Amino acid sequence: MKTTTPTEMDALVLTETNSDLVRTRMVCPAPAAGEVLVRVKASSVNPLDLKIKSGQAPHARHPLPAILGMDLAGVVEAVGPGVTAFKPQDEVFGLTGGVGGLQGSLATFVSVDADLLAPKPINLTMREAAALPLVFITAWEGLVDRAAVQARQKVLVIGAGGVGHIAIQIARAFGAEVFAVDKASKQRQIEELCATAIDRHQTTVEEYVKDHTGGRGFDVVYDTVGGAGIDAAFNAVSRFGHVVSCLGWGTHSLGPLSFRAASYSGVFTLLPILTGEGRAHHGAILREAKRLAEAGKITPLLDPRRYSFETIGEAYAEVENRTANGKIVIDVAA
Repeated sequence: MKTTTPTEMDALVLTETNSDLVRTRMVCPAPAAGEVLVRVKASSVNPLDLKIKSGQAPHARHPLPAILGMDLAGVVEAVGPGVTAFKPQDEVFGLTGGVGGLQGSLATFVSVDADLLAPKPINLTMREAAALPLVFITAWEGLVDRAAVQARQKVLVIGAGGVGHIAIQIARAFGAEVFAVDKASKQRQIEELCATAIDRHQTTVEEYVKDHTGGRGFDVVYDTVGGAGIDAAFNAVSRFGHVVSCLGWGTHSLGPLSFRAASYSGVFTLLPILTGEGRAHHGAILREAKRLAEAGKITPLLDPRRYSFETIGEAYAEVENRTANGKIVIDVAA
C-alpha cells in the first residue's frame, strides 16, 4: 500500500549528558520493511529516561545525540513493505525505542518495528495507553512468563509503583490473592486495587509472612525495587515458590531461597529491543494488555498534570524527585 509520508518532524534531542532536551526540526523517517510510521500522540516518562539523560544507564546503549522516550501511543501514518497487521489511521501503542540507538517517542513521528506495536485499547485514552507498555510488559514477563501465576495463589508484590501497581492488577486478573508492601501513604491506592496493603516501615518480613500466610510464605513474590527488596523476597517466598525481580542487579545471599527450594527469575524488559530477539512477543503481551484493559481489569494510574515539549524539564523533575502521583505522560504536539 503506497502512502505519502511527512518530510519533517519536531523532536526533543539530547545532545550531551545532563544537558536540556532541545526542540529540533528534523527530517521525518520513512518506514523501512517491517516498520510502521506512527504519528505520536503521547509518550510517558520512565526512570530509565532520566538515567540515560545523566549518563547512568550504559545497559541501555543509547548513543548521543539521541531522542528519548520508550513508550508511545499514536496513530499509524504509513506502513513499510511487508506490514500487514496495521494500516494508516489505526490507533496503536507500544514500547518501541529510546534505547539501543533506536529513536524514542519524544518526537511527532517515529518509525518503529511493527512487531513492537499492538492496537490501542478502545476504552483507554492516548495518554492512558502511553503509560502502559513498559510497566505492563515488565509485570507480565515476571508474573506470567516466568512465574506462571495461577488462581488461588498468594502473590506478594514488593513496591506498588509503576510496575508494581500493574503487577497487582495482572495477578488479580489471574485469580490470585494479592498483597503489596510499600509505605503507608500507598495503602489507599493498594486497597483500591483490591490487594492487601503491608506497611514496610511497621511490619517485618517475618511478621507479615506469619500474619498473611501462617508462616508458609507466598507462592510468588515480585520484587520491583531491588536491593533490600530482593532480600525480603527471598525470605518471604514459600517452599518451591518463585521470586521474580526486574531490578536484580545487586549481590545477595541465596541461602534463604535455596533452603526453601524456591526459584528465582530476572526480568530485563529491554532485551528484545536491544537484541532484536523476541520482539513479536512484546507485541503479543500488549495485545493481552488490550484484552485486560477492555475487560476493565487493567487501569494505569496517571499523574493528572499535563506536560508538553515545552515543560519536559518539569516532568523529568517530578519523576526524579519521586513526587509524581502515577505515571507522568507527555502530550506530543503536532
